[in-house]
Amino acid sequence: MGGHIGVIEALKADPTLSGLRRSLEAYYGDPVRDAAMDAFYARFVRPGDLVFDVGAHVGDRLGSFRRLGARVVAVEPQPLCVRALRALYGDDDRVTVVEAACGAHEDRVRLHVNSANPTISTASPQFVRAAAGAGGWAHETWDAEIEVATTTLDRLIAAHGVPAFVKIDVEGFEDAVLTGLSQPLPALSFEFTTITRELAPRCLDRLTGLGFTRFSVALGDEMGLALPDWLPAAEVAAYLSALPHEANSGDVYCVSEGHLRRRGTP
Repeated sequence: MGGHIGVIEALKADPTLSGLRRSLEAYYGDPVRDAAMDAFYARFVRPGDLVFDVGAHVGDRLGSFRRLGARVVAVEPQPLCVRALRALYGDDDRVTVVEAACGAHEDRVRLHVNSANPTISTASPQFVRAAAGAGGWAHETWDAEIEVATTTLDRLIAAHGVPAFVKIDVEGFEDAVLTGLSQPLPALSFEFTTITRELAPRCLDRLTGLGFTRFSVALGDEMGLALPDWLPAAEVAAYLSALPHEANSGDVYCVSEGHLRRRGTP
């Protein structure tokens, strides 16, 4: 973090990056949060591992993966976020920034941009429709659209190798990202929201078919698991279905038997 302070201040002062200022202030500069994040991700990431950060935004998770000694491929379609990532990590030869969305196929896709809150920009028109009028979302506006290139997890694996962990945070496009994966991996996480409840069961079904066997949940931005044990997909799907709307979002963590054999229970 220390080496990034001047870069972050310069990014926050850049008027062309004003939409990122809130994210930069929220996600950088809190050593307690950083330590909690590192302790949490250490159950999935070890020194020398390869990690894919899909939906890297301004790179706070990327920073944690690097502090844990991983090599990171950061995938992000928003040009302003890519500018920030390259300013922060461009001189790190163990970080590769891929300017693209991740999806089911290599193609192009229309990205719905929330200029005031870029962290919830999305390639899913269904996500935008689900947010309209929903509690806690009514003030959000997707006020611009851009066309961006798409890649797939399979293509990233072919180019960079098999990751030990993949973080997916793409605002309602998670099922498309997982459609572009056709091989088992040790561990993975994907975001869920209560405005698109139908997506998580589809993702869990896909991941079960790929060989993931145990699942857990972190709520919101908490750096801890909400469930007392790692559970089968059906039990986690039921847990997510029962969450109140106000729970809003979180991440599902998924591990394979191979991960459990190598590292023990995360």
